[in-house]
Amino acid sequence: MKFLMPVMIVMCMTLSYSQTDSKIYDIIDNISEERLRNDVKTLVDFGTRHTLSDTVSNTRGIGAARRWIKSQFDNISADCNGCLEVFFQNNFFEKRTNQRITKDVNVVNVVAIQRGTKYPNRYIIMSGDIDSRVSDPNDFTSDSPGANDNATGMAGAMEAARVLSKYQFESSIVYVGLSGEEQGLFGGQGLAKYAKDNNWEIVGVLNNDMIGNISGVDGVIDNRTFRIFSEPITTDVNDPQQLARQARGRRFYGGEVDGISRQLARYVYTTTKTYMPEMNPVMVYRLDRFGRGGHHRPFNDQGFAGIRIMEAHENYTQQHQDIRVENGIAYGDTFEHVDFPYCKKLTAVNAIVMANIASAPPAPKKVGIGGIVEASARLQWDAVEGAKGYKIYWRDTTSPTWDHSRYVTSNEFTLEGIVIDNFLFGVTSVGEDGHESPVVFPNSIVR
Repeated sequence: MKFLMPVMIVMCMTLSYSQTDSKIYDIIDNISEERLRNDVKTLVDFGTRHTLSDTVSNTRGIGAARRWIKSQFDNISADCNGCLEVFFQNNFFEKRTNQRITKDVNVVNVVAIQRGTKYPNRYIIMSGDIDSRVSDPNDFTSDSPGANDNATGMAGAMEAARVLSKYQFESSIVYVGLSGEEQGLFGGQGLAKYAKDNNWEIVGVLNNDMIGNISGVDGVIDNRTFRIFSEPITTDVNDPQQLARQARGRRFYGGEVDGISRQLARYVYTTTKTYMPEMNPVMVYRLDRFGRGGHHRPFNDQGFAGIRIMEAHENYTQQHQDIRVENGIAYGDTFEHVDFPYCKKLTAVNAIVMANIASAPPAPKKVGIGGIVEASARLQWDAVEGAKGYKIYWRDTTSPTWDHSRYVTSNEFTLEGIVIDNFLFGVTSVGEDGHESPVVFPNSIVR
């Protein structure tokens, strides 16, 4: 994109425009530890939720679990006069699709959509995983309670739906239980393709995978810190020439750590620091844990922003383990190991992030920047319908967070005295009540 208009220096407010919507604090207060506890217990009591487990029984197996989850979303919808669209999203995989698909299986996701009043095709998604496993990933008959991994994430998505369904938002919110995670991220693949085929405009995916453990194998006990994993740039492009152009742009203009998923991670960080300052969000510059993957990855593969939110300190004796006692250590992902006050906090983090994004206007699609060999940085961006104003952000090139900002009411502005060489920049849209879109990193040059 090339802007032909001359860039004017626009006089405007110099004060930062901040969020003041009191409903965000109400949302935090209304997350229920008791309901999270009850939901995790119910999920654990299905015995196993392995993707290949029983689908006929009403008391055991993944079939019973997903029908119960759907019933909970249906009940929530009934309480808000039908505000949720609840359905099963099916994805069939043949035997030997990979080594963990040992028989034909229908991988079923449970989806609940709370439609936005102004942008119904614009979505922010919170996901948890339905399925569980023990030591052998192909063992679909043994007890596999999956209390923390990942009944906590699933319970969090249901609890967020209970609380947020009491409000109306401009954009749509999706609460989803994904299946097939332990067998190869198949539920996420299916829903990401469904979203792509149906032209969903996904602002971001908050994948919650293990949000209930505070006691790590490293000996640390911490009920305030959590991790936000995000990949640095979008990886959905297969055209070699386009990849080369993007790489050249990053080489000369920056952006190596400023993809859409990384901006979503920063949004979670900033929102948490603003409304839940007692929490300690830690951004991890990696797709997921070392060499591993989660259910946000299939969305990343389709070009959508997606991150993983999870506990800071893991206990590997309680993950993917047969239930047993060995050398005095009780192995297994069982109910008593879950810390529900912590699970409540991370559920609240998700809820307020979704409420903020769903209350904000869309982000500018095109953001241009200029200022080569000038003592200033010049920015222009598309005007956004519904935006009261915009915020220009900048940070040191080595800083992980957006540390400086300027609120403006025009869609072009020159930051005098801010040398473009020394900083990285971005722009957000700001709504009437102060809610902001995620930051958009410049994607064109202003000549």
